[in-house]
Amino acid sequence: MNPKQNSDIPSVVVSGGVTPQQECKELVPEAGGLVIFGAAGDLTRRKLIPALFHLFQGGLLPDRWYVVGSSRNEMDDGAFRESVNASLDAFSKNDSGDPSLRDRFVNRFHYLPGDFEEAGFYSHLRERLIRLDQEHETGGNRLFYLATPPGLYSGIIGQLGAAGLNRSAGWTRIVIEKPFGKDLASAQALSLEVRSVFKEEQVYRIDHYLGKETVQNTLFFRFANAIFEPIWNRRYIDHVQITAAETLGVERRAGYYEGAGALRDMFQNHLLQLLSLVTMEPPSRFEADLIRDEKVKVLRSVRPILPQEIDRFSARGQYGPGVLEGEPVAGYRSEPGVASDSKTETFAALQLYIDNWRWQGVPFYLRSGKRLAKRMTEIAIEFKQVPHLLFKPLLSDGIQSNTLVLRVQPGEGISLAFQAKHPGPKLCLGCVTMDFNYDGAFQIPSPEAYERLLLDCLAGDPMLFGRGDWVALSWSLLMPILDAWNEKSASTPVPDYPAGSRGPKEADGLMERDGRHWRPL
Repeated sequence: MNPKQNSDIPSVVVSGGVTPQQECKELVPEAGGLVIFGAAGDLTRRKLIPALFHLFQGGLLPDRWYVVGSSRNEMDDGAFRESVNASLDAFSKNDSGDPSLRDRFVNRFHYLPGDFEEAGFYSHLRERLIRLDQEHETGGNRLFYLATPPGLYSGIIGQLGAAGLNRSAGWTRIVIEKPFGKDLASAQALSLEVRSVFKEEQVYRIDHYLGKETVQNTLFFRFANAIFEPIWNRRYIDHVQITAAETLGVERRAGYYEGAGALRDMFQNHLLQLLSLVTMEPPSRFEADLIRDEKVKVLRSVRPILPQEIDRFSARGQYGPGVLEGEPVAGYRSEPGVASDSKTETFAALQLYIDNWRWQGVPFYLRSGKRLAKRMTEIAIEFKQVPHLLFKPLLSDGIQSNTLVLRVQPGEGISLAFQAKHPGPKLCLGCVTMDFNYDGAFQIPSPEAYERLLLDCLAGDPMLFGRGDWVALSWSLLMPILDAWNEKSASTPVPDYPAGSRGPKEADGLMERDGRHWRPL
């Protein structure tokens, strides 16, 4: 059992600066056109347009570029540019206030209305792109972004192929948002459709978690610091906890979430990607496919959860009414668009094992849920206790284990907790935390995830994007759990947990039977 820290001993936060910046390798985006399917949607307005603007402000976009937005909404270029301005007013966090800069940005945006299911639309699109390629001298380089509901992916991909838009005089790439399928069969079917039109190297399956600074820094932290690599294994690590907790409820996503749930929405992509990065072996070189090869090897080594072991190694729950930040909130089944008898899980937790030389016997605990007590995403590596505690006669309780925490959000950074003597004549220990915070250390705000990922797409770097074999393996691991939960739901209600809590008690059982505890929210 992991002893708890004596509450009478205060923790100490130790902060440090960083050494002068070394010469950095920069991504160099190529001239090109960006076509956004679903240009009138929330993703485009809230994320894509502000991200492009921030890249433009920072001089990170190429000199020659343009955007074609498309949706069913009838607009011309002028009306679309007005909507781009409205998006920047509402969602851009660092507008310089320079009207000429904004004008130059907005004037790169064009619009083409149409029905994505009609072949005639793609003929018009091809003609428009040829003219814009010539006007902006982009060499025929094109990036197609599917910012649409997943149900439209297959039709758009097929029509792009039929119109010959899967290739051009330059490069052609396509960005596909999650979810990539809703189960293994649909993911495999979508992969076949994609591969029939595009080559794997043209496909960028986007997961915005991988654009966050701490997630990117995980590889650098592991493989550029000699003091950590020797202890990053089963000999020294007791267990690992990966948490993605949200205070928000289903919000306006009930139509999607009712058919998805926490396991599909968060585990198949975000949490299994974090697991892969934390546990992968070092590749021989820092290259996209070599890194993605190692991530695939991790999923191949994850021990499958057998049907008879579902209750032992997984837990689920659905938030009920409760209190969050002092305000009463409704339960999931009372949310607009949610069925009154819904069996959709809004919380999920798994205990996984990786059967390889490095990680044999180390449990990995993954949890994610909505309407929890705190918004927090982190990877916590808890190390084993010292083999012999010299100070036992002096302590009323044990000591807290050394814990390394990679904070993904909020307040991206890294902290390390260790024991130190408390000042004064008494012999007592206190837990000291050395804390590295990106904003505080580098004095610059971390860029939004979509900024980095869009830049990678334009530069042709697929390192932070899911590959087809990884996606299939992730679904393979989750399908036995999803099938068992679906079957069980016919006769057993989904456990409730109060909104504003840390989740259902069933999730505590995953850890408590082994003498461990979830980190507090």
